[in-house]
Amino acid sequence: MWFDNDLWGTDKTFGFQSAVDIATNVIDCIHSTATSHGRVFIIEVMGHKVGWLTLHAGIAGGADIILIPEIPYDIKSVVAALNRRTKAGKNFSILAVAEGAISKEDAALPKKELKQKLKDNPYPSVSYKIGSEIQELTGQEVRITVPGHTQRGGSPCPYDRVLCTRLGSAAAQAVMDEDYGNMIAMINGKTKRVPLGEVAGRLKTVDPDCQMIKEAKRIGISFGD
Repeated sequence: MWFDNDLWGTDKTFGFQSAVDIATNVIDCIHSTATSHGRVFIIEVMGHKVGWLTLHAGIAGGADIILIPEIPYDIKSVVAALNRRTKAGKNFSILAVAEGAISKEDAALPKKELKQKLKDNPYPSVSYKIGSEIQELTGQEVRITVPGHTQRGGSPCPYDRVLCTRLGSAAAQAVMDEDYGNMIAMINGKTKRVPLGEVAGRLKTVDPDCQMIKEAKRIGISFGD
């Protein structure tokens, strides 16, 4: 989907930055309540198969823990990160959780068993499951916010408006050149024609070993692994 930034062959999809802005604003708003109420707050960000949106919004919003589909989490590691903050005198914690976040236990299951387990899952979403486990293991109060489809709406940010204009102009030029069967991508700040055959059926996921993840971990953000 455009807002997930999961399209293979392009650095950015249009709508992604607008979605990041909205999700980041939610986390920013939660911070005010978190500091005064001293609880664990979970913000569930859209992203069923990929964690780009959660990763960017989580870092931008100052989340303490970020859980994405590409890095299966261990609830014990999540709890350990929360306990470290408590011992350091922090009276609250914020988790940015992708809707497709998955535990290491579930990630190890065969697809058929995982599908059945998800079907029998009593929780509305993964955030409620994680919240319940955190309360049980730590005794801390947990509050969950799910901005849902608000992340897909609203007014597009200036970055996306410029991006769409450039992509549209490049697409029009491709038509005038009668060069069909391509997707217009943005690569290293420049528009480029990428054959659809290279894009179809491929998903751009977050590399768990990428520089951005390493930088986030370096400043103390936990990914539950």
